[in-house]
Amino acid sequence: MSNESLRDRLKQCLGGEWPEPCELAPEVKETIQEEGYRIEKVEYSAEPDDRVPAYLLVPDGVDAEHPAPGIAIWHQHAGQWRLGKSEPAGLDGNPMHHTGLALAKEGYVVLCPDTLCFEERQSPHLEGRDFEWFTFLQYVVNGKCLAWKNILDMRRAVDYLQSRPEVQGDRLGCYGHSMGSTCAWLVGPFEPRLKCVVGNCCLPTYEGIHKHYLRHCATNFIPGFYPYGDHYDIAALIAPRALHLNFGEDDGGSPIEVVRKGVKVIRQRYEAQGAGESFSFFIEEGVGHVLSERMWELTREKFETHLRKERS
Repeated sequence: MSNESLRDRLKQCLGGEWPEPCELAPEVKETIQEEGYRIEKVEYSAEPDDRVPAYLLVPDGVDAEHPAPGIAIWHQHAGQWRLGKSEPAGLDGNPMHHTGLALAKEGYVVLCPDTLCFEERQSPHLEGRDFEWFTFLQYVVNGKCLAWKNILDMRRAVDYLQSRPEVQGDRLGCYGHSMGSTCAWLVGPFEPRLKCVVGNCCLPTYEGIHKHYLRHCATNFIPGFYPYGDHYDIAALIAPRALHLNFGEDDGGSPIEVVRKGVKVIRQRYEAQGAGESFSFFIEEGVGHVLSERMWELTREKFETHLRKERS
């Protein structure tokens, strides 16, 4: 199956075409000045009846006259539905994952949105996992899935990031850890404005999920797609744009034998398009589901190379 045919099949399994974008209708709710950067709490519309809360981090000295590359951060899951945007923005959660804050301190404009079912996008009727799976099933019975909705929301995040005068609109990237990594390689095939996609610690594959009886977050599951491809086939559709994936050898959520198979397939697909140098991966021995110092170093290097040194 050709790349375009597989992308079309994936879109069909996700739920079909996304609606025409509505007005973003952005609002800045609050601004907090910190040392070296400011945090804006913002809202914008993903759909006419669905507002997305997010944090935007803007380094000092970056403005319309001196714009910077923009990076969207997709937060992790970790069963912590109370946390979403606040963790990568550096306001709560594990300092290991204050990645949006770290990138803002390096001069990027960073957007950290809430994913549906997390933080300010929870339900007053159901809690945590119950609301996540209720939402997944609600989309399924309507012929779509939660991944379809997440991709729609992520594309709107890119719309918002590109709309900001402080952002160089042709230098956009995204990063995510765990569920955020899944989000990164899910949106990548459908968002050509993202010049560099980095995912940390998540490529479970349906093969690995079935073999190891894994219960993953709902956004991993795309009804009807497995007869045509697996997670690595989706990630490979990002080619020829830059993609980097980090893994821990002992990460039980992404069994290493399927990771090794997956990155081999992705490499072959990139090389077939003459873009072998645009795909890279790193497997760290002796670590699990973490963002290690070396993983973060490689993440920073990829953004530096593809968002600062290269012109699209």
